[in-house]
Amino acid sequence: MKKVLSIFLVLTMVFVLAACGAQKTNTNAEDSDLAYVKANGKLIIGYTDYAPMNYTDENGTFTGFDTELAMLVCEELGLEPEFVEINWDTKEVELNAKSIDCIWNGLTIDDERKATMEITKPYVKNAQVVLVKEGTVYESTASLIGKAVAAEQGSAGENVILADDNLKQATLVPKTLQTECLMEVKAGTSDAAVLDLTLANTMTGKGTNYEDIIIVDHLAEEDYGVAFRKGSDICAEVNKIFDKLVADGTMGKLAEKYGLDLAD
Repeated sequence: MKKVLSIFLVLTMVFVLAACGAQKTNTNAEDSDLAYVKANGKLIIGYTDYAPMNYTDENGTFTGFDTELAMLVCEELGLEPEFVEINWDTKEVELNAKSIDCIWNGLTIDDERKATMEITKPYVKNAQVVLVKEGTVYESTASLIGKAVAAEQGSAGENVILADDNLKQATLVPKTLQTECLMEVKAGTSDAAVLDLTLANTMTGKGTNYEDIIIVDHLAEEDYGVAFRKGSDICAEVNKIFDKLVADGTMGKLAEKYGLDLAD
């Protein structure tokens, strides 16, 4: 009887240890963001309408530097890209709620964002610029004290305004999209806008809808990165793919196509 009981206890212990091991393996799998998206078979990419990064062209085709780059990276990862338009102001909420798996839309890298999200190495250069209607007198940001200045909510442009001693004495006009800021300036409802150089170069100038909007100042240079959930292991994989696409010239050609400069 004692022998039978001993065998029973040994078998029970083996079962418990095996179960614990399986549970530990499952927990690790659940902790892997890469395993999560691979189980779904897709990467849900959060974006806003922002040329030349993600936008719909005159032929109705959804395209852009970030759009094409994300598709190339997803192919390397064996995932289908699914693009979901988001509210930029609530981007981190959507990311952490798993409504999206990443923010791939000309996201400026800064310390505050790095503290709450896992962000790739820099891949594109950018700057924040001041735009006004042609003919407007502008000498420095001091020219905009007491004036209306538009910027996208939650953007690097808004941060620049709030940090500049002169611009924070202007009336901030928050908009949902950077393109709406250009509309404000064109309509005369805002005296100026602070936007990404990448978008400003694409949306203004000869042959555009904003020919009379000009860049008059560069305020801050910055780099773009792709953001994932904090601690996500997808980020490291994307960095490896970025290295490969830079090395073989693919990313350089893509940047040239959209008039962008790759980060150093």
